[in-house]
Amino acid sequence: MIKHNYFQKIIFILFFAGCTANGNEEQNDEKPVFPVIEVFSDNVDLDIDYVADMHAAQNVEIRARVEGYLEEILVDEGRQVKKGQLLFKINDQEYRSELARAQAAIKTAEAEAKAAELEKERVKLLVDKGVVSKTELDLAEAKLLAAIAKIDEAKAAESATAVKLANTLIRSPFDGIIDRIPYKVGSLINEGTLLTTVSDISTVNAYFNVSEIEYLHYLKKRKDSTNHYTEVTLYLADGSEYPEKGKIETMESEIEESTGSIAFRARFKNPGGILKHGSSGRIRLKNTLKTAIIIPQKSVVEIQDKNYVFLLQKDNTVKMKSFLPKARKGHFYVVEKGLMPGEKIIYEGVLNLKEGMEIFPNYLSKETILSENQVN
Repeated sequence: MIKHNYFQKIIFILFFAGCTANGNEEQNDEKPVFPVIEVFSDNVDLDIDYVADMHAAQNVEIRARVEGYLEEILVDEGRQVKKGQLLFKINDQEYRSELARAQAAIKTAEAEAKAAELEKERVKLLVDKGVVSKTELDLAEAKLLAAIAKIDEAKAAESATAVKLANTLIRSPFDGIIDRIPYKVGSLINEGTLLTTVSDISTVNAYFNVSEIEYLHYLKKRKDSTNHYTEVTLYLADGSEYPEKGKIETMESEIEESTGSIAFRARFKNPGGILKHGSSGRIRLKNTLKTAIIIPQKSVVEIQDKNYVFLLQKDNTVKMKSFLPKARKGHFYVVEKGLMPGEKIIYEGVLNLKEGMEIFPNYLSKETILSENQVN
């Protein structure tokens, strides 16, 4: 009886050991579980940023049209001015003297013309009486014509001098803001000297370059839209959003050969005067990509500046595949090329995978992925 119990215990221990060994073997055979999704497509509003240069609606250099000493500066830098407002005054004494001489020359020419006319009448009487020949009358008429021409010449000189005199007073061509004034009162100003610049920044034009492909996308979008203008957003140099929305109004007629881009112009209202001529920013243009291929960022592994995902094969092994991203949107990559809808990829945990590794797939739906990640 004792021997029988002893053998039962031995059989039980051996059976338990065998079961334990079999359990470990089954556990080693278990495949790791990874979430798997199918590559899918969706409509994506893609924001594209472009470097923009700001130009005032009007920006004009104010240059001296005559030479002389700067006598008065009637405005300060950075001040608002009105159209026709007097800005600078150049000493006009020399031009007033020239004008007086020109006016005197007119009177002299008129007197000479009067004398020539009287001489012509006198000679005409002598010709009629047969005292002198017809040639003398022709000569008198020629002298009269020359005297009249001198009047015209003197008047032209007077007009030119009057223009020079008027140009000693320099006025604003339109409403705007005065830029830097490099010269001071008493400076000798030459003809063509830059005195300042006037900018009308009530509205500002933003110029930015887009690629030929993006230009074609824009044309198609505008054709499909009832609105002729495309609204754009401006971000300032500090990254803040400009409160006024802009509208694309026009574009250049040629694509630049060296860069393959074309310049667009967007107009922004500038009621607060925040935007200045020559400032910079970023134009953000919305572009809706229809049926764009997107994948979650957590499904991607980057190796040496290249992007890879792990594809699930039919035998449940994984294989690395590279793709070219177009842009990032939220927690997703927009795929340019390399992947197709319907391909199965590992959703997350990709850093724990190796090429050829066999896994147990846990399939997740598109709706689950979209609810966990932000696209738009």
